[in-house]
Amino acid sequence: MTAVVTPGAPPTAPGGPAERPPRRRLTPYWLLLPAGLWLAVFFVAPLIYQASTSVQTGSLEEGYRVTWHFATYWDVLDKYGEHFLRSFGYAAAATVLCLLIGYPLAYMIAFRAGRWRNVLLVMVIAPFFTSFLIRTLAWKTILSDGGPVVGALEALHILDVTSWLGLTSDERVLATPLAVVCGLTYNFLPFMILPLYSSLERIEPSLHEAARDLYATPATTFRKVTFPLSLPGVVAGTLLTFIPASGDYINAQLLGSPNTQMVGNAIQKQFLNVLDYPTAAAMSFVLMALILIAVTLYMRRAGTEELV
Repeated sequence: MTAVVTPGAPPTAPGGPAERPPRRRLTPYWLLLPAGLWLAVFFVAPLIYQASTSVQTGSLEEGYRVTWHFATYWDVLDKYGEHFLRSFGYAAAATVLCLLIGYPLAYMIAFRAGRWRNVLLVMVIAPFFTSFLIRTLAWKTILSDGGPVVGALEALHILDVTSWLGLTSDERVLATPLAVVCGLTYNFLPFMILPLYSSLERIEPSLHEAARDLYATPATTFRKVTFPLSLPGVVAGTLLTFIPASGDYINAQLLGSPNTQMVGNAIQKQFLNVLDYPTAAAMSFVLMALILIAVTLYMRRAGTEELV
């Protein structure tokens, strides 16, 4: 059989599709170029600079030079191990609270809000229109001694329990671990709600109808259908909450005390007060490495293959 060649058609390889022009093949790479340059300038370059700083020795007066002094990392783990544990503990507690508060709210917005859905979503993201610092200062007023929150907790005898657990002290909430966790929970709650809502909103209503047709109770439908299908949102929300909360220092600075300082506060102090740049850089890298390890283990445990 003789092949028919259409005038003006692009040349084709024998038995294969038409070959794309070289310019079209390069189009995706040109589109990626701005983002690649942004990452190179504002992420890769600072990362390399911090890695170099972490293995330097010297002083601010004499100058620093690279001596490959890796002992700084061991000194950081030995001296600031408590700060790392406290940061991860506070971040984990805030993440759990955000999940417990955010999941019912996201569920209600996705399935029960009706025409109020957009209004509720705007209310969720409305705090972002206010400065992070201002929102945290507001919690300092809310949790102040003699305020309505402390009075209500005293009336309900909840402060006795939290004091026994070590979350509060001397019948006050401010400058305690509970205040820091409350601030973290409030400030990062939208990061939990929005991924959960996005995941729940994609669930087909017909699946719930099918579960009812099979005589499943609402609890069984949630346990067997809704929650498993929303696990991608749970994973995304927990990561978006835990990672920034681990390195936060504003809440511990404004709502906590010297006994509730997180690793972010120690890094800030080393960079701005002590001016010990190698130690601060090493602390930053240790924090990043620990978060990366925790996230990797978490993703392996809650991987995509286990979410369905």
